[in-house]
Amino acid sequence: METLAGRGAVCVGGGSGVGRGIARGLAAAGARVLVADIEEANAARVCDEIVAAGGAGAAAGVDATDPDALADLARTAAGTLGAVHVLVHTVGVIADTPLAAATEVEWGWFLELHLLSAVRTVNAFLPELRRHPGDAHVVVTASMAGLLALPPAYTGGVNTGLYSVAKHALVGYGEMLRGELADEGIGVSVLCPGRVSSNLAATSARNRPDRFGGAFAGPPDGSEPPGAMPNEAVGPIVVRGILGDRAFILTHPEARPMVERRQQALLADFAYFAEASGPSGPT
Repeated sequence: METLAGRGAVCVGGGSGVGRGIARGLAAAGARVLVADIEEANAARVCDEIVAAGGAGAAAGVDATDPDALADLARTAAGTLGAVHVLVHTVGVIADTPLAAATEVEWGWFLELHLLSAVRTVNAFLPELRRHPGDAHVVVTASMAGLLALPPAYTGGVNTGLYSVAKHALVGYGEMLRGELADEGIGVSVLCPGRVSSNLAATSARNRPDRFGGAFAGPPDGSEPPGAMPNEAVGPIVVRGILGDRAFILTHPEARPMVERRQQALLADFAYFAEASGPSGPT
């Protein structure tokens, strides 16, 4: 894709955090943006910010776990934007739960909100994206946690296992989807941000579906610890990744050494087992 100017873009989960930053970045690059979120008031607020900055925006409410709601959103997007060239999925949840203590309901909540909501969103919008081969792009939001496996000692004491497992699944989904859609001229990027300013813990708590236990007491909005990247800074990075058709979009280059160490550990295991193998395989 050579330009976003005049293109139609949908940002599912665009009402706050990373999604807000992406929606604003797409609009600043000239795209007409439909901001969709489970909290429609937040989507409308981001839309107002886009319009106030001179961009073109619209807002809608959507439950990204509901295929019917997503199908309705796809129809709304086509009517509102005229065409959908860019689809961004940035929906997820987080909670402090050790893997060994997680219930099947908690596993279901994480996999539903991260992986299956992405699958359903992409499936709902693929017919629209396929109308523009060579000029369509999908961004699936994983995390640096999808490229690493960090114990609580590295995450401020927070157990991020459920989150990391779900994000690893999204990395695999995005990579495989990129390969499958390449021949159709549809680009796919996996966004793997580091720590970005957001209200994810708060929105996770108040929007947990009843089938997964319903809303619960969480931190207040604005409780993100200091040092997080402003979410507005993510938008230009995502725009650059789309225009460059990058397989991965990375916001925090300082995380590279941690990824390299993980890959070196994997290569060391390859070397270990290669040493124990003879001509007929392992001895």
